[in-house]
Amino acid sequence: MTSASTGTGNVVRLLDVRDAPLDVAEVIAAVSDPAAGGLNVFVGAVRDHDHGQGVVRLEYSAHPTALDRLAEVAAEVAAEFDAIALAAVHRVGVLGIGDLAVVSAVSAAHRDQAFAASRALIDRLKERVPIWKHQVFTDGTEEWVGTPD
Repeated sequence: MTSASTGTGNVVRLLDVRDAPLDVAEVIAAVSDPAAGGLNVFVGAVRDHDHGQGVVRLEYSAHPTALDRLAEVAAEVAAEFDAIALAAVHRVGVLGIGDLAVVSAVSAAHRDQAFAASRALIDRLKERVPIWKHQVFTDGTEEWVGTPD
């Protein structure tokens, strides 16, 4: 699933859900702006453990509406915070230890604004965008995270 949206005249400059490796520089470039005094980036990577168990890999799946939901979250954060620009890209497919799963960024006139908007963007993305994580552990067990009950 890939339908990146970019634009230079609006606050929401890059959104995507893709099965290709993520590029932090791409996300930073999307939110860079001469009016920005603060730029906050969040990078989520696959770690080698969870809840005391070793992790072999993750497999992310996204509902067909994931990009639309991401756009809703981004528009909401853009309207609520005094951000100059924001971007978020999430990966799907099989990811190994150290691979990037999500990159989001916000630029604003001041650091406090950038931090607050960045935190809201990643928290709401994780809460409301239908992207699910399948963890495969070193002992052969598996777990789905974020799926509807």
